[in-house]
Amino acid sequence: MREALVEVKQLKKYYPITGGIFGRTIGHVKAVDDVSFAIRKGEAFGLVGESGSGKSTTGRTILRLTDKTAGEVKYKGVDLHAVSKQELRRLRPSMQFIFQDPYSSLNPRLRVGDAIGEALMDHGLADKSEIRERVQEVLALCGLAPYHIDRFPHEFSGGQRQRIGIARSIILQPEFIVADEPVSALDVSIQAQIINLFSDLQEKKELTYLFISHDLSVVEHLCTRIGVMYLGSLVEIAPRDELFARPLHPYTRALLSAVPIPDPRLKRERIVLRGDIPSPANPPKGCKFHTRCPLATDRCKEEVPVLRLADSDHQVACHLV
Repeated sequence: MREALVEVKQLKKYYPITGGIFGRTIGHVKAVDDVSFAIRKGEAFGLVGESGSGKSTTGRTILRLTDKTAGEVKYKGVDLHAVSKQELRRLRPSMQFIFQDPYSSLNPRLRVGDAIGEALMDHGLADKSEIRERVQEVLALCGLAPYHIDRFPHEFSGGQRQRIGIARSIILQPEFIVADEPVSALDVSIQAQIINLFSDLQEKKELTYLFISHDLSVVEHLCTRIGVMYLGSLVEIAPRDELFARPLHPYTRALLSAVPIPDPRLKRERIVLRGDIPSPANPPKGCKFHTRCPLATDRCKEEVPVLRLADSDHQVACHLV
C-alpha cells in the first residue's frame, strides 16, 4: 500500500451566523464537520454527495484557500494550516486547484498565454524567454493548438476553457490537484474527453487527485477510492469497485440507485429519499441522515455513528452495519 500524501484529521469548517443590531454570533453553519480521510500518493480519491454536502468547502479548506475551524491537514507530513505564509507560498506550486466554472476562473482581459504563464513568473520558476515555450507545451499536452496562446477566453468553448484551466494548474508541475466538479458544467460528450484527459495526465505526470463531484458515474471512471459526504460529514469510504458492488450506508445505496444504466433491458430499484436535506446550521441530533433514512432506529436518533472499518479497506458510519 502506498504512503499517504495528504492526511485530513477531524477537519471542521464552521461559518458564523450573526444577528441583532450588534452583529453577534448566534449560531454556525457547519459546512464541514469532523471529516477524516487520507489520499495515497498517485491515486485519484473521489468525494461525492448531494449539493450542499460540504465537498467543495472540504477541498478549499484542504488547500488553505479558506481557513479551518478545527482539525489538521497534512501534506507530506507538513500541517498546512500551521505553517507561515512564506512556507505556504513555497509549497503552493506542488498543490493546485481546478475550479468548477472554467470561464469565471479566467480573467477575460488576459490572453490565454498570459493567464497560464503568470504563475511561472509569480513563483520565479521561468524566465520571460522560456514562458511562451512552456505554455505551448502544456497547451499541447491538454489538447489545444499552439496558436490558442494569443486568444482571449471568450473565443473558446466550455470544454476548451476547462482544458485551459487544467493547463494552468499543471504548468507548475504539481504533485497534488484538487478538482472541484470540473466537468459538471460541460456536455456529456465533452465530459468524457475531459475525464480521459485527467486520466492521461495522471499517468504521464504521476499526479494525485482529490476529485469532487456529485456524479457517481464520473468518479467511477477516474477514481480508485471514493468518499461519500452527507451534510458535512463522511458516511462511507471504500475502493471504487467495492463501493459500487457492495454499498453499506443507506445514503450511498440511494445515490447509486439514481445512476442511470445505459441498457433499457436492465432495471435497478430506485430508492427515493423522503424529505429535504436538513439545514447545516441546525443538523439533526444523532445520525444526520436519520430524518431521511428508511431504516432509522431510535438509536440513530440519539447516537452519532462513528466512521469505522467494516472490511479491510471499507469504512462506514452507520449503526446498522
